Amino acid sequence: MVDSHRPCCDRRYNSAVNELSLVQKILVWAPPVLFAITFHEVAHGWMARRLGDPTAEMLGRLTLNPIKHVDPLGTVLVPILLLVAGGFIFGWAKPVPVTWENLKHPKRDMAFVALAGPVANLLMIIFWAVLVKLAVVLTGPLDWVAQPLAYMGWAGVVINSILMILNLFPLPPLDGSRVLSAMLPGPMAWQLSRIEPYGLIILLILLVTGLLGKMLWPLVLGLQQLVYRLVGL
Repeated sequence: MVDSHRPCCDRRYNSAVNELSLVQKILVWAPPVLFAITFHEVAHGWMARRLGDPTAEMLGRLTLNPIKHVDPLGTVLVPILLLVAGGFIFGWAKPVPVTWENLKHPKRDMAFVALAGPVANLLMIIFWAVLVKLAVVLTGPLDWVAQPLAYMGWAGVVINSILMILNLFPLPPLDGSRVLSAMLPGPMAWQLSRIEPYGLIILLILLVTGLLGKMLWPLVLGLQQLVYRLVGL
């Protein structure tokens, strides 16, 4: 979390966004956060549908309408509080329900369903990075378009990088734990699943103590650098 380790464009936009008012920060962050959690959850449901489980589709969750996925705590309150505090911004949506018994190969297919969310975040990282690149191209006579586009694109890269890396962390109920369970023998997978009721508490403890940031932030920054280089930033 040391500033000198950040990509140069990341430092520039982070510094600029910090100078915005709270209302401006919310306007910059709200669309990327909503799209990040919406696409993440829809990707889970879409993959489950492809593998034989129509539960999410039947419940109307295969939609890009963010209202269908909003969790008042994880989508609204927590991101706003973290934004005000200037800390590690993340959030979550209502989980898309998956009936694992409907899957053709339940153990293997649950891993694919879990991976679909982080893959969706990766695609969005590239999309938002391209918008940042576009903003750079438009800088000059079209500053009034370029500046908000750059802020929002940077925020999109940040929030999706955090969600992708965080969800790959092998702690139940995060997506990484579903993938790990698919690779473990039955008894070990069952032991891992027993942690799930305490997973959110463990995650919050890691967040408050700063350990979560120390574990994940180097991976988040590395991912951002890779994508920025990919799009020529």
